[in-house]
Formats: sequence, structure tokens, C-alpha cells
Amino acid sequence: MRRIVVLGDIVVDVIAILSGPVAPGSDSPAQIRYAAGGAGANVAAWLAALDVPVSLVGRVGADDAGRRCVRELADAGVEVAVVVDTEATTGTVIALVDPDGERSMVPDRGANLLLCATDIDERLFGPGAHLHLSGYPLLDSGSRSAAVHVLGLARGAGMTISVDPASAAPLRVLGAEQFLALTEGADLLLPNRAEAEVLTGHSDPMSAARRLGSRYAAVVVTCGADGAVWAAGGDMGRLPA
Repeated sequence: MRRIVVLGDIVVDVIAILSGPVAPGSDSPAQIRYAAGGAGANVAAWLAALDVPVSLVGRVGADDAGRRCVRELADAGVEVAVVVDTEATTGTVIALVDPDGERSMVPDRGANLLLCATDIDERLFGPGAHLHLSGYPLLDSGSRSAAVHVLGLARGAGMTISVDPASAAPLRVLGAEQFLALTEGADLLLPNRAEAEVLTGHSDPMSAARRLGSRYAAVVVTCGADGAVWAAGGDMGRLPA
């Protein structure tokens, strides 16, 4: 089975499951739990659970949170190829989950922001492997050079590439044209509906998928409870949730 190399954030998730709307300036009861997370770390853990060989490239702090994240990932079967930063803290994300399941994120990317090209173990990149790029390293100027470097390594090695644009708000700040240029040649793009709209200007996910399908070999636009739409090789379709 081919190895998948994942580049992405490693964070501690503080998840607050709200019992109702947030009450500004007052109390908003919630169930709160902590978990190792991050878009890249989550993908790597899910792949390992499916017995897919997977390596995770990232950066954590030299703190209890970082050690816990690395330990949990390793225990899950992920090859953890991370750099430990002795000055920055491990990233933290506060996730506010409303009663409908909608998540609003409050991130402090911490050590993830300092990921650089010299952190990358180039031995992970070779023919027959696949790169999955979580968009956060690409969206932030602090870690963008590392993401661009990794994309170059993967292209040079003839690897297939998938990209998750990650989040609509920072994607909008970077700009659609720059993101599309940086990820040109990727084999699979995995935006959600909001990210697809940022990239194309189309609020209809089918129209957005069609537009993006002219630039990528395959596109899957996720639409929450409405499932997903896909475009590949001139064909299109819908998938249930």
C-alpha cells in the first residue's frame, strides 16, 4: 500500500459543545473536553486507523501538550516526523460547537506558524507516495514557505497530491488567485462549500465544482448535511451525506 505524507497542523483542541446560543457578556453553558487535534493530525490519525501507512510532518512545542499530541499520534500508528520547538508553544484551537453541530474556531497556531523548509525530512518524498496538504500551512505567511517547499518536493518526486483549502476566512485573506497558483497541478482538491465559493465566486457547489474541475484532475466539494458534489475528467455527480 502506498505511503501518504501529510503536512499540517498539530494542536490541542479545546472543544466547547454549547447547549444554546452564546450569551455575549454572560455565561454560555457547555460540555468541554480536550483532545489532540489539528487538520493534518486528524487526517493522519484517520488514515492510520484504516491501516494506511502515513507520515505526519509538522511542528510542536517542547511542552506537555506537544508531548501528548506526539504520543497519541504514535500510539494510533502514525509515523510522526515533527520538529520540537524549544521556544514556541504547541498550537491550541478553541472550537465552539453550536446545537446544530456548526463549529466556529478560535485558533492559536503556536509552533505551527514557525514550520520552515529545513524542518522537512526529504527522505519521505519519493515515487509512489502521496502528499496530502492541509491548507493551514499554506494560508499563513509564517509557514507558507514550508508548504511551497513540500509541494515542490512532491511534484519533483512524481507523487500525487491532494489539497484541503482548510478554512474560508484565511483563504479569503490569501486570495483565490494566489491559492490556485500555489496549488496548480494538484490531483485532488477538497474544499467545503464556503471555500469553493471563495475560490470561484459561485455559491452553488455544483457550479463551483465545475469551475474548479477545469484546474484540477478531481474536485470534491463537501456540503455538510447535503453530502458532496464532485467533478473529474469532465464528469460530475452528487454524493449523499
